[in-house]
Amino acid sequence: MSAILKITEPSGHVWEFGLESGQTYTIGRAKENDIVLNDRRVSRKHAHIVAQDDEFKLVDGYIENGDLVRSVNRIFINGLPQFERVLETDDTFTIGETELQFRKITPFNKQSVDQYIADQPTNLASHHIDLSEIGIASPSTPEVKVASPARPIPKTENHPQPEHETEISLPPVKIPAAPLKSESAPVKYDDAPLGHTQLQISANEIIGHSSKVSMESPVASPDEIRILRRKAKMLELVYEMSKTLGTVFELKAIFEKATDLIFRGTPADRVVALLTDETNKGIDGHPLSQIALRTRDERIGKISEKLTVSRTITQKVMRDRVALLSQDARADVQLKGAQSIVSQGVRSTICAPLITESSVHGVIYADRLDPFAAFTEEHLELITAVAAQAAVIVETVRAHDRLAREEVARANYGRFLPEYVVKELLENPDSFRLGGVNQTITVLFADIRGFTSLSERENPERVVRLLNRYFTAMTEIIFEHGGTLDKYIGDGLMALFGAPTATPNDAINAAKAAVAMQRKINTLNGELVAEGLTPVTVGIGLHTGDALVGYIGSERRSEYTAIGDTVNLAARLEANARGGQILLSEATARSIGSAFPLVPREPLTVKNRTQPVSLFELNI
Repeated sequence: MSAILKITEPSGHVWEFGLESGQTYTIGRAKENDIVLNDRRVSRKHAHIVAQDDEFKLVDGYIENGDLVRSVNRIFINGLPQFERVLETDDTFTIGETELQFRKITPFNKQSVDQYIADQPTNLASHHIDLSEIGIASPSTPEVKVASPARPIPKTENHPQPEHETEISLPPVKIPAAPLKSESAPVKYDDAPLGHTQLQISANEIIGHSSKVSMESPVASPDEIRILRRKAKMLELVYEMSKTLGTVFELKAIFEKATDLIFRGTPADRVVALLTDETNKGIDGHPLSQIALRTRDERIGKISEKLTVSRTITQKVMRDRVALLSQDARADVQLKGAQSIVSQGVRSTICAPLITESSVHGVIYADRLDPFAAFTEEHLELITAVAAQAAVIVETVRAHDRLAREEVARANYGRFLPEYVVKELLENPDSFRLGGVNQTITVLFADIRGFTSLSERENPERVVRLLNRYFTAMTEIIFEHGGTLDKYIGDGLMALFGAPTATPNDAINAAKAAVAMQRKINTLNGELVAEGLTPVTVGIGLHTGDALVGYIGSERRSEYTAIGDTVNLAARLEANARGGQILLSEATARSIGSAFPLVPREPLTVKNRTQPVSLFELNI
């Protein structure tokens, strides 16, 4: 006995979870639960379902040290708070703000099917029967094929060719395949040599396949009619896959649909989806990851753990960007050494790449264990088409995830890094040694003079408005000159030039930024006066030297900053600068050379230094 939970999260996201008899399923917010609910009102361990015989019993709470511990927020079954209930079809229960709907899948019952068919219109030749409409799942191994004309019987003396072709069309039936295993897992490979390739489809045919049916002749030949009928049925199945485009953003749902179509359209016994990592390094030297595994029935599912995947086939498919069908391994002379395939009873294997115009994302690997039902060219074309559709969705999902990560990173880094540095960081994350590295930087400190007395005189709201205007203008200038905003310190700020990436012009860029900041203050003061705010003056200090740069703090909170004597000296220079003045250390003066007019000033005595610090003023 099986059942399905349809789960609707507070965000509106809807997904399903399959239940099997003989299992216990825990429900909660914690990741270790079998059913994880993304809901802040759900307890870490909230409830569990005991599936035994034909009953699925929902219990509020969890077992700890042999005792039942009830949840804090309870569960509501069909709108009423309850601790326990044996669930029936269409029961709805609420945990936190998440709604879960229960539905049983009853065993196959021929009498029910006969009754259902008897209730249908008489023209069943064109009527599609979906067993899910009457809540029936078929038994383990019905063979369901796509509607296709029967192959004509060759003319012989004993078997004359019939005058008309016979067409057998079966209604689409949902396959009761084993549950989809979507967890990323290592792949069990064998390294048998590649056998005889019966059929092969190239990348161009996969991405842009054109019909071979002639459009010039007004009358279609029997072969053309056969091809068109086969293509029409394939198109129907692929259309179902295409409807997933733009609506599904979970790999599990993608391959649930893909494997369902493959089981409906081919006699495959097992389907495995293998994906590369997002750098697409899964061809040579970097193994593919198993993202999904599904078998036609539970019997095959029990032995699927012993089945392997041919590394030779998967690597050829990805490297050559082709889909291939390997037929009848035991009869193939070239596969005499492939004992693993022979011992597994694999008669026919299809491997199709998850290929788009820009990349190969992995493969769909299907095999048939029944020696009396091998794959055909039609099955190769169908699996290839489904794989091509799945590849588009995988690429879309990966692009969506990448953009989401970049959006978060851009929001975080964009607060203190210029746009070009953020872009480089996102494109080449390995090029930065974030976390603590010694490098030469130029540190800039700037501070508003007389701010304490100003804040005592002015209304707090006006002070905040003034600071926001000031910081906005200064930050833009820092970014324009390639600087990194380290932090705001009260009415002051600290910026780094040369971190995270160093350039030969870091000191010059810092000096240019300081000049631009002082000039902007003159313009900003005019705007402040016009708005009734108090004009301000700013002192700036610059020093160049080695500092430890990186993320510094704790595991709970850290910030990108620089520490060391270089930072301390730059702060001392700023503290000694008058309003409108820019003071530089000798190290910074040497770095900028003759790019700016510098005036020597009296050396500055700094605490904890034995020698006075040579000082220069940059004339604006």
